Amino acid sequence: MNRALDAAKEAAMREEVPVGAVIVHGPTDKVIAVASNRVMELKDPTAHAELLAIREACNQLDSERLIDCDLYVTLEPCPMCAQAISFARIRRLYFAAADEKGGGVENGAFVFNAKSCHHKPEVYGDIMAKQASKILKDFFKERR
Repeated sequence: MNRALDAAKEAAMREEVPVGAVIVHGPTDKVIAVASNRVMELKDPTAHAELLAIREACNQLDSERLIDCDLYVTLEPCPMCAQAISFARIRRLYFAAADEKGGGVENGAFVFNAKSCHHKPEVYGDIMAKQASKILKDFFKERR
């Protein structure tokens, strides 16, 4: 999660919403992707940290599935990202701060609980949530 927090801080320095994501390949315990939000930079509403990390990990493994991989992200994934996590068949999702307004896992849409969801990863929330929340709060405080 520390690497994801560092990626979130890098996003904040680029004036992006500070969310960072890291994907670890379970069998090798190797980090295969690190990403942060790039929505503003790429002018792409889908350039969330999770999606960018998933794309990179799929490229690294030359596969559309990340069955043996774990995703660490600093903010509860939104519904779009949660669905992508399901499609990628990510094994475990670890997230820091909950997102009561825009979350798609334990708040909001509850994507993994939908009948149409084909894969539900193991989910572990509230990991280093205070640190992630501080990064987000400081970022938005500066913009007000």
